Amino acid sequence: MIDPWIWIGLFVLIAYTIEAITGFGSLVIALSLGALLLPVPELLPVLVPLNVLMSGFLAWRNRQHLDRALLLKVILPLMLGGTLVGYLLQNGLADQVLKLLLGLLIIWFACRELWRLRCSTPARAHPAWLNRLLILAAGISHGLFASGGPLLVYAMAGTALDKFRLRATLLCVWFTLNTSLSVLLLVQDRLASARPQLLWFLPLLVVGVVVGEYLHPRVNEQRFRQTVYALLAVTGVLLAVQSV
Repeated sequence: MIDPWIWIGLFVLIAYTIEAITGFGSLVIALSLGALLLPVPELLPVLVPLNVLMSGFLAWRNRQHLDRALLLKVILPLMLGGTLVGYLLQNGLADQVLKLLLGLLIIWFACRELWRLRCSTPARAHPAWLNRLLILAAGISHGLFASGGPLLVYAMAGTALDKFRLRATLLCVWFTLNTSLSVLLLVQDRLASARPQLLWFLPLLVVGVVVGEYLHPRVNEQRFRQTVYALLAVTGVLLAVQSV
């Protein structure tokens, strides 16, 4: 049989190419596809540090648009607390349960985005209490799967931030949270075994970004997003079915 990590490498290449084209989802895509082959806890020590490099580079490039007040006073306190809770819960949940929860999250996110693209529905702001609850839930999701993006983006829907400030702020969130997760993985000595894969996958990250930058002006982004969300929806269903 083919080593599963060869497939994971292909998923990493696909995920970072998609991120360079659309600006979203490298970790969610790589993790959801990878979870079809390997346990979620085994994937995190590889995929999280890779994302630190990507989000750190992009956060630095977009630092002039950062909304520091929103980041430091609202998002990070709730997300960091939620991430710690999720990380602790991860150690007590069976891999099948993690796959089921991840699959359901991916299905909800993909179907919601497909509906929005189809109907062009405007985003509506949430009440303050619900917004904070969603951010906390996003942190828990990030601690469980390093995939708090779907819930956090939903929490930020309808805010007064323009797309440049929102993107820069979210990039700083991922860089901070994934750096924190990497430190936790290091303390638990879970990064050492992932070192060979990290070294092999680093060039794939670079290739994905270069290919994505080349394809970005040459593809219809809306149709491409529809294809990606449809792929994610199918992946989420497969994860949920596989966990039963």
